[in-house]
Amino acid sequence: MIFHIQQTIQINMIKIGGISNSSVFQIGSAGIIKPYSTLANTGGFTEEAPQLQTSEVSLVPL
Repeated sequence: MIFHIQQTIQINMIKIGGISNSSVFQIGSAGIIKPYSTLANTGGFTEEAPQLQTSEVSLVPL
């Protein structure tokens, strides 16, 4: 059985509070959602980050 779906979506404002590597943001209908993730070096770093020592861990109040 074949379904043909036609829809119109109008978005006046959208606010996304947070995105992580495993987030899914969907508008409309989807038969299959395929995972897709990318990593980007937006800071232009050329070396690996230093290893975090357990004594350096500090909590930040929210």
